[in-house]
Amino acid sequence: MIEYRKLSIDQIETFARMRIRQLVEEGAKEDADLLPALLDYYRRHLSDGTFISYLAMDGERIVGTSGVSVVEKPAWFGCPTGRIGLISSMYTDKGYRRQGIAKRLLALVVDAAREQGCGTVWVTASNMGVPFYGSNGFIHNGNFMQCKL
Repeated sequence: MIEYRKLSIDQIETFARMRIRQLVEEGAKEDADLLPALLDYYRRHLSDGTFISYLAMDGERIVGTSGVSVVEKPAWFGCPTGRIGLISSMYTDKGYRRQGIAKRLLALVVDAAREQGCGTVWVTASNMGVPFYGSNGFIHNGNFMQCKL
């Protein structure tokens, strides 16, 4: 039976390694050691409450991950609070997919964002994730652009 728990500080190394595995599975090329930066990020932001993660657990094994980073921008009409939840780290082990785990994890982090006062939630989805997010109420925002520095 799958249980859902909040990420704790003692689980962050496993969590960070799963994040790297997720990125590679999505097609990223490993050209940097992300582990130190991820560990630093998760330690700081778990501590101050601006990163919230739920895990799907099969016994003591993490089989699914989720995360939401709470950031603040100036308020706008689409988000009067200015607080945004940025979804990341949505990953389910291959052997556990299509069992509703990701859907439950997504609902947990969206609820966490709402509790933190976020007026909107954003996600940058992989090609594999676009149908999943669409089926869970997310819509494309054609205005998002980025510039790599």
